[in-house]
Amino acid sequence: MLTLQNLAATYGEGRVVDHIRLQANVGEVTCLVGRNGAGKSTTLKAIMGLIQTSADTLSLDGQDLLSLPTYDRARFGIGYVPQGRDIFQNMSVQDNLRIGLEANRQTQHVPDYIFDLFPILKDFLNRPGGDLSGGQQQQLAIARALVTDPKILILDEPTEGIQPSVIQEIGDVITKLKDKMAILIVEQYLEFVLKIADQCYLLEKGQILMSGPTATIDQTQLKHTLAL
Repeated sequence: MLTLQNLAATYGEGRVVDHIRLQANVGEVTCLVGRNGAGKSTTLKAIMGLIQTSADTLSLDGQDLLSLPTYDRARFGIGYVPQGRDIFQNMSVQDNLRIGLEANRQTQHVPDYIFDLFPILKDFLNRPGGDLSGGQQQQLAIARALVTDPKILILDEPTEGIQPSVIQEIGDVITKLKDKMAILIVEQYLEFVLKIADQCYLLEKGQILMSGPTATIDQTQLKHTLAL
């Protein structure tokens, strides 16, 4: 379980998010939504320790993360897929996956279930990551995060620039994974969010405006705020 209490993050002199309270549980997909510039990606970077951050609580399964550097947060159990994927374009699919294994203390072998989730990657193991389509690169980025054996998978805009059929596949994968780990997603594609999310948080101007189970949240207000 990931727990944030009064998390704040700054770039230089400017505070981008403040008083963020959020919880992501195993067995649930938690989505953080908001307009461009609301602070969604900043929140994820704060969780990963990539920017200046303060919080009353920033913990994963009771382990304080605030004092840990980014690489130790990954080793403790955060699998992070940033916006834009950040795969190594000139490295093979296999070598991209090996990079992910550096954060896994249990094994240096890609688990078989990765290729069950993303069978195309097994066919393209020796192909440079840059030769893959956008959807295939996103699958590779998620797979690279999963080989770290995370306690929580964090995805920043996983549907961005991807064709609808692959979006459906990624949604199916996320649904399968939630019983094994907590999942936190930043997303603007509201239809996707409403389909897969168990919990929804609406971020506006750096603060949580609304939150709750997706099935009970005021979707009219949610859509109105995102459309402003």
